[in-house]
Amino acid sequence: MRVVRQTATRRGPRVGATAVLLAALLSRTAPGQELRDLCLDRPGLGTPACTVDRGHAIAELGLADWAQDRQSGNRSDTLLVADALVRYGVTDSLEAQLGWTAFGHVRERSDGITDRNDGTGDLLVALRQNLHNPDGSGFASGVMPYLTLPAGGTAIGAGDWGTGLIVPISTDLPAGMRFSFTGSIEAAVDDDRDGRHLAHAAVVGLDLPAGSATGVTFEIAARRDRDPSGSVTEWLGGVSGAWSPTDLLQFDAGANIGLNRDATDLQLYLGVARRL
Repeated sequence: MRVVRQTATRRGPRVGATAVLLAALLSRTAPGQELRDLCLDRPGLGTPACTVDRGHAIAELGLADWAQDRQSGNRSDTLLVADALVRYGVTDSLEAQLGWTAFGHVRERSDGITDRNDGTGDLLVALRQNLHNPDGSGFASGVMPYLTLPAGGTAIGAGDWGTGLIVPISTDLPAGMRFSFTGSIEAAVDDDRDGRHLAHAAVVGLDLPAGSATGVTFEIAARRDRDPSGSVTEWLGGVSGAWSPTDLLQFDAGANIGLNRDATDLQLYLGVARRL
C-alpha cells in the first residue's frame, strides 16, 4: 500500500534512471537457490505481510497512475509516471524498501482557470519485519515502519517529512481465495506543508484465483485524516488484476473508485514488477 503523498518541482522525468530500472525489470536473472513464490506490493490498496528472500531484490514500477477528483466545481487530475519501489531481503524475515516517483503532473481547474505543476517525487524509506510466514502462505503477519523525506516539490509532494506504521495480516481461505487486512497509523504532513497530524486507515481485501498465472483482488479502504484545516474520512473501493507470465515477472492493472465525497473520484493504474 503506497500511503505516501509524493512531491515534485523539477520539469520532466528522469529518463535515464527510469530506463535503467525498466531494463532491469525485463532482464534475465541468474540461476541460484530455490526462491519463494513472487509476493509483491503491487497492485492494490493493501500491503502484504511477506518479505523478499535474503540477499535478493524485487523492483516494482508503476508505469502510469492517473487520478481525478472533483470538489465543489473544481477538478484536479494527477498523473504519475515511473513510481518505483525497490525491496531488498536483509534477513529471512526482514526487508528494506526504497521508493521514489520519477515524474508527476497535476492539473487543477477552477472557475475557468487552469493551473499546471509537475516534477519529481518524495523519497520513501521503509523496513518490513515479517512476524509469521515470510513467504506469505497460510496465516501471515508483519509490521512495517516507514519514513517519507521531502525530496521533491509542490506538485505531488507533502513538503515536509512524515512517518507511520503499517500492520498487514492475511490468511488462506477455501478454493484458493485469500483474505487480507492492512491497518496503518501515521504522522501525516499537514495540508499547509508544515507540520504533522494524526491519520489512520484500514484496508480489507479478498484475492480470487483466475487461472494458474492470473488473479483478481477486491478491496475496500477507509482513511481518517485529522488535518488541522478539517478532519475528513475517505472511503474507497478497488479492483485489481495481475498476470505472471513467469515465476519472476508480473504485470498488473487496477482501478479505485471513491465511495464518498471526500475520497478521490477515480484512479486508474498499471505496472510491472520483477525479481532481480
